Amino acid sequence: MEKNNKKSFFDRFLNLLERGGNALPHPATLFGLFAVIVLIFSAIGYWFGWSVQHPGTGETVRVVNLLSKEGLAMILDGMVENYTGFAPLGIVMVAMLGIGIAESSGLIAAFIRLLVLSSPTRLLSFVLVFSGILSNFASDIGYVLLIPLGGIIFQSVGRHPIVGMAAAFAGVSGGFSANLILGTVDPLLAGLSQEAAHIIDPSYEVNPTANYYFMIASTFLIAILGTWVTERIVAPRFGNYSGPAMDEKLEHLSPIEKKGLRWSLVVLAFWVILILVGILPENGVLRGSDGGILTSPIIRGIIAILFLMAGTMGIVYGAVLGKFRNDSDVAKSMAQSMQTLTTYFVLVFFAAQFVAYFKWSNLGIIIAVDGAEALMSANLGLIPLMLLFVLLSASINMLMGSASAKWAIMAPVFVPMFMLMGYSPELSQAVYRIGDSVTNLISPMMSFFALIIAYFNKYDKQAGLGTVIATMIPYTIVFFIGWSLLLVLWLLFDIPLGPGAGLEYLLPN
Repeated sequence: MEKNNKKSFFDRFLNLLERGGNALPHPATLFGLFAVIVLIFSAIGYWFGWSVQHPGTGETVRVVNLLSKEGLAMILDGMVENYTGFAPLGIVMVAMLGIGIAESSGLIAAFIRLLVLSSPTRLLSFVLVFSGILSNFASDIGYVLLIPLGGIIFQSVGRHPIVGMAAAFAGVSGGFSANLILGTVDPLLAGLSQEAAHIIDPSYEVNPTANYYFMIASTFLIAILGTWVTERIVAPRFGNYSGPAMDEKLEHLSPIEKKGLRWSLVVLAFWVILILVGILPENGVLRGSDGGILTSPIIRGIIAILFLMAGTMGIVYGAVLGKFRNDSDVAKSMAQSMQTLTTYFVLVFFAAQFVAYFKWSNLGIIIAVDGAEALMSANLGLIPLMLLFVLLSASINMLMGSASAKWAIMAPVFVPMFMLMGYSPELSQAVYRIGDSVTNLISPMMSFFALIIAYFNKYDKQAGLGTVIATMIPYTIVFFIGWSLLLVLWLLFDIPLGPGAGLEYLLPN
């Protein structure tokens, strides 16, 4: 295959961006530095008398000096509680315990293989993009399983394997904020949004289902757009593959794997029936205290449901295949899932301190009120404002790879700011997720970017950063335009983003 590998100005710019991004400290160090900066500015703001009038209560809010005697006492007394009480921490840990069982048992891998292999050849691009989106339910399994599998699948039918990997990568990374199933990122981001919303309204709750309706619509949009880009732009550029013969065979599910899947589906059906029996009757035991569905423990405890469903399905699948012979095997699988979060545990410690200091200092609400007044005076209107926020989130994603790390920094500023302008935290979160997803495909700061280069290099020894960028940037452009148009339609028709999650926020009287 011959491609034009000339180094364009854009390629050189991205190479420079990569070198600059690699020179940044570890994200945990960055949060530690941000926390120190907050402490310094809390003292500066106190000395200069920074203050605003709270639009909800009418009270004057002043900067609290965290370098004072009282501030230092708050820092020392609250360090442990800041960490253990950080909303996303426990949520992610519980979700990962259940998903870890399902992943270790092989259930998730078997499901993805079945979905891909049972699809007609003409629909392979769509299935790979769609499967990539769904794989985000199971954390990073799409990167380590589905993307290389996409190359093998395309090679097995005589198409260029890089095109198959590009389609899978587009779904896994570009469609990161779309899904039909709630994953670990949903409670994580919701927890950060809730922490930020408490700067304005301490009683406000952001559920993990906050963007669920928008996610469902986005899933089909991204799958369709990703298929179009694959077939109309990426595939013609690569043509047919003339490399070495396929050295890996694509294995269909064995009889024992099919049996395991059937029994896992029986378990899933049991849970679905149990939930429906508890929630459909007007006096159902799983309804909320007010008799409503949106206030039910099913919605509020969606992470517990996720843990129970994924865990029991994984246990049954693992037992059928002989991977789980006793309770110790299950416990080990749960422990392994926690090992994957060790870096996250370190990151959360520093992020939790930064968020707490930002809240204690009152810098967040002061910035939010001043920023909201500036934006309102600019009179941009809802749609231009949100489109600019998509662009800002997409730009920051080129410098920081972690969705949660970026939102931990941005949420304490933008969630309160938009709340003061009358827009809900759920809307701020949904708009952020669009920008965060579309540039994942071309951001060297994305944690799996080096792995993607290695995947491409397997089939094209000349492939490097420029190859990946040139291949994936059409997806970024089309996803950005298509997702922004979907957002505009959502705003024009005032459609709820999720159960009980509207677009507007009313300040408490």
